[in-house]
Amino acid sequence: MAKWGQGDPRWIVEEREDGTNVNNWHWTERDATSWSKGKLREFLVGIVVENEAGRCQISELKQVEGEASCSSRKGKLIFFYEWNIKLGWKGIIKESGVKHKGLIEIPNLSEENEVDDTEVNVSKKKGDGDILKDLMKTAGTAKVREALGDYLKALKTDPKFPEGMEGVCLVHCCYLQHLAQCLAHKFTMGMILPTKATATQELTIKRKLSENTLQTQVPLGVRIPTVALHMTELFDTAVERLYSIFTVKDLVQKFSKSPAILEAEKGGRFQMFDGNITGEYIELLTNEKIVMKWRCRNWPEEHYATVVLNFVPAVGQTELQLDCKGVPVCKEENMKFCWQKQHFEEIKGLLRLTTPNG
Repeated sequence: MAKWGQGDPRWIVEEREDGTNVNNWHWTERDATSWSKGKLREFLVGIVVENEAGRCQISELKQVEGEASCSSRKGKLIFFYEWNIKLGWKGIIKESGVKHKGLIEIPNLSEENEVDDTEVNVSKKKGDGDILKDLMKTAGTAKVREALGDYLKALKTDPKFPEGMEGVCLVHCCYLQHLAQCLAHKFTMGMILPTKATATQELTIKRKLSENTLQTQVPLGVRIPTVALHMTELFDTAVERLYSIFTVKDLVQKFSKSPAILEAEKGGRFQMFDGNITGEYIELLTNEKIVMKWRCRNWPEEHYATVVLNFVPAVGQTELQLDCKGVPVCKEENMKFCWQKQHFEEIKGLLRLTTPNG
């Protein structure tokens, strides 16, 4: 073990008075789903296009399905968003005064595609009025992509939370659904924290804000609104191999790409993702089942969910059944993201690397 003040500088904490996320190394995350839905409505509904033949307007946001989040890791911001959007439009032919309606579908707005390449499908109800449909397919599509670009710029712009509100929101969101309101002020402030060079007075201000936040925390024993999650995932590996990935320290560190503490026995503790996930093993049935007390660092103090993993063997594969009870309502999307992106997908990547001839 390195002496105090020596070793990898990413882990040296004594140079920050508050010892928080030194050099922005640790994983932090903000849910942007509710905020994004409001912004997409704001940017898309009301778009108008017009020419000498007719006039069209996007009249409503019929459907918006998906999620968005902002994460910080190793001093970098990572944005995730995936949306399926349906819009209603209406138009009028100037010469005849005939009105028509139609749909605009955006099946996959995600970080995998550039905005200019995002698929935008325009349709119209039966009957005449193709000149309006053509107007929406050309000028309308261009304006829709421009609006999507504005949404992404807003998503990636450093926000200005009201001073001192950030910590309050994290404590109270489960009780007052206050997080959505604060996300309207955007949500990425604090994702990239000041490093060693930050002025001393800034640290003093942050410490005072932290003290104010602690005074607003909800007392222990207050009932927290929660939800239950059920997810399943199929892995191309034997059940013994998949079970070991959740119970062997070296394998956990490989798929999580971070140090871990693991005591895979009843009553044993675990810590993953640089301490952002902590908990305790309640039950372990080798190659069959794992039951854990589970919490994320930004959950209300001392609140744990119960996570049950069932390993179901199939021919050459294993189905993992995840059941989770007690997730704070305002953390539901974060929990889904955590398991899908940081567990399932990373484990599949590890299996591909370690499978012979894979």
